[in-house]
Amino acid sequence: MTVHDIYIFNKSGNLLYYHEWNRLKQTGMTREEEAKLMYGMLFLLNHLSIKFLLLIQRKSLTGLKFVLNTDIHAQGVRELLQQIYNQVYVEYVVKNPLLSLSDPIESEIFKTKLDSLIKQSPVFLSKVS
Repeated sequence: MTVHDIYIFNKSGNLLYYHEWNRLKQTGMTREEEAKLMYGMLFLLNHLSIKFLLLIQRKSLTGLKFVLNTDIHAQGVRELLQQIYNQVYVEYVVKNPLLSLSDPIESEIFKTKLDSLIKQSPVFLSKVS
């Protein structure tokens, strides 16, 4: 199992944060182009009736979308997204009066805590075969 990358979008579809860990293939697109493509795919998937998804998302009451791309066999991903939201996003973005919730997340402590939480999770695997 492995975690490939994470996207955090605001309710307007703007990319607030992106990070990758074990990504094997690059698309050749810019980060902005790839984020727009991902958000469009999420929009489409939310309007289709499908039996399974290979990516897991968590949508907050304020419209934020947290998207974690993982290995197809990963388990506990929804719980990990809940932990990311509660233990990292709320603690280091929402509760930080110096940050605007509509701006891209550039907080070093947020990045460090997120990276630590992901790497300590059973979903994460440092080597991809």
